[in-house]
Amino acid sequence: MPNHTCCFIGNRHLPVKSIQRILLNLDREIEHCISNGVSTFICGGALGFDQIAASFIIAKKGLGKKIRLIFVLPCKNQDRLWNMKEREFYKDLLNEADNIIYITENTSHPFISKQNRYIIEQSSYCICALQSEKSETIQIIQYAKEKGLSIVNIAE
Repeated sequence: MPNHTCCFIGNRHLPVKSIQRILLNLDREIEHCISNGVSTFICGGALGFDQIAASFIIAKKGLGKKIRLIFVLPCKNQDRLWNMKEREFYKDLLNEADNIIYITENTSHPFISKQNRYIIEQSSYCICALQSEKSETIQIIQYAKEKGLSIVNIAE
C-alpha cells in the first residue's frame, strides 16, 4: 500500500489570510499525486486541515477519480468535545470513507501519537500544511522525513 499512498498532516487552525493559497496548493498537489499513481489517501479526521483534505478527496471521487479515502482515527469518540455542527460534518465525512481504522476505543494522547506513526508508516507521500516550526505538527513531519516520505508543504 505505501507506494501508492499519501497522507495529510496539518494544523487544526489555518490562518485566514493564507487559506485561499493553501486550498489551491492542496488541489494542485492532490492532482499531482493522482497523476503519479497515488490511489489511496489517509486522513486523521481532526478538525481543520485533516477535514479539508478529506473533503477534497471526496470531491475528487465524486468527479470519477479512482481513489480511496481511509480514515485512521485515534479512537471512536474523537469528536466527543466538538460542537454539534462539527460532529455532523465529521460524520458526513466518515460516511464517505472507503475504510475507517480505529487505533483504540477511547481517546488518550499516547494513542494520538500511535495514530500519527501509523499514518506515516502506511504512506510514501505526505501533503502537509505546516505553519510554524513550533507546532506539534513539526514532530510528525520530522518522523515522516525519517521514514523517507516525499513531503510537500503546501503552506509555504
